[in-house]
Amino acid sequence: MRQILKVFLFVVNLTVCSSSYIYRRISPYNPNLSQELPDSVHYETLFFDQQVDHFGFYNKDTFKHRYLVADQFWNHNGGPIFFYTGNEGDITWFCNNTGFMWDIANEFKALLVFAEHRYYGSSIPYGPSVFKDSKKLNYLTSEQALADFAVLVKYLKDTMPGATNSSVIAFGGSYGGMLAAWFRIKYSGIVDGALAASAPIWQFQGLTPCSAFLNVTTNTFSSTSRTCANNIRRSWKTIDEITVTAEGRRHVSKTFRLCKDLTSTADVTIFKDWLSNIWVNLAMVDYPYPANFLEPLPAWPIKVACSYLLDDLTELSLIDGLYKAVNVYFNSTGNVKCLNTSQQATGSLGDAGWDYQACTEMVMPACADTNSMFEPSEWNFTAYSEGCYKQFKVKPREYWIIEQYNGKNIKDTGNIIFSNGLYDPWSSGGVMQSLTNTMISIQIPYGAHHLDLRFANAHDTSSVRAARTQEKNIIRLWLTGNSLPQN
Repeated sequence: MRQILKVFLFVVNLTVCSSSYIYRRISPYNPNLSQELPDSVHYETLFFDQQVDHFGFYNKDTFKHRYLVADQFWNHNGGPIFFYTGNEGDITWFCNNTGFMWDIANEFKALLVFAEHRYYGSSIPYGPSVFKDSKKLNYLTSEQALADFAVLVKYLKDTMPGATNSSVIAFGGSYGGMLAAWFRIKYSGIVDGALAASAPIWQFQGLTPCSAFLNVTTNTFSSTSRTCANNIRRSWKTIDEITVTAEGRRHVSKTFRLCKDLTSTADVTIFKDWLSNIWVNLAMVDYPYPANFLEPLPAWPIKVACSYLLDDLTELSLIDGLYKAVNVYFNSTGNVKCLNTSQQATGSLGDAGWDYQACTEMVMPACADTNSMFEPSEWNFTAYSEGCYKQFKVKPREYWIIEQYNGKNIKDTGNIIFSNGLYDPWSSGGVMQSLTNTMISIQIPYGAHHLDLRFANAHDTSSVRAARTQEKNIIRLWLTGNSLPQN
């Protein structure tokens, strides 16, 4: 089994097995990157004694559950609670990158609450050493996290004057978006509605073809330049042919300014996996303005990267063009002296926790077919499972998420918005068509990973502005007890 590359890019932790890609989810958040925030973004950090196990009665252990509260916009006489369902990382990062909630809080006179996900950030039962103990990691599940959120909402309503009758709207992006949708599905008596942005709740076995993720990535590149996508498709064979010899490996290492030279076939495999992750990440963060969500990047970074891959390139010129394209991602500032193929694309964000979740219930099959610009690969659940057992002494349950959250049979819940940018690879597993007049799909042309949840920007496209307006109007209807007109 090949090495697992832990690349957190809100897309995929690329695990390669034999010749098949096995994706562990990426996580697009880099708390080490500085960012400028509006003056309105300030909050209080609080902790709540949360049960470790909500579904049994023997284990009475608790942990300090961190959550952030901003009440400067709130109407204390029953104003709504906008509740962010935390992802696989430090909650402060998600708080600072979910600008849409901050942008609309005053309009709705809402209390903002950002709840951290257990086993991430500062909310770690049993302390950091828990990641070496699979028995104690057993409580790291989406079900337990949702129960945390439900208990926290009840606590807030019981203890905050004026909150008793407040409506609750869940917000989340990516895995957090999945949790927001599932929060509404599982706890509809607590949550009145949910905005699930870029939430791949159907990126599971039997619900979505395993090739869909990389095909969306390919389409995103092709929409900028078919020649660029074709050059990337050609590059895998070119890399293999050049790196057959030691001289060829030295040439690639020198051209890419690698921190460590490629000296073996295994090194070349890691190098190609690293390249694959970069292409996926660029698609995820192809925003219309400069941003530093994963790395500091220019506006429309795919267009910039593809500018070096627009011609019919020979073998050596293709290698040079690939380097220049990759440099846009890892070295747009020009300050990086060498490129590290083992580098995580974002800061340390809870990768140990997500690896465990991906090895238990979050099994998202991925493969590449001939329509993709990636190397053809097959999904191999057996190899995936064996790798998980080697790492954690647990084996994943391939269909558990479908059984737990009803798969595609979710029409009866209502009051969920599923928003997806069409540039975002994760839209492949998203809800792309409205299921009812209260289970609403919003598609965002030219939109990357949960673009609609980011702060408003002068360079936003008309499509994301329209999506946010629609989202606000729907939330307003929920809060006034009205519903959308029947189709």
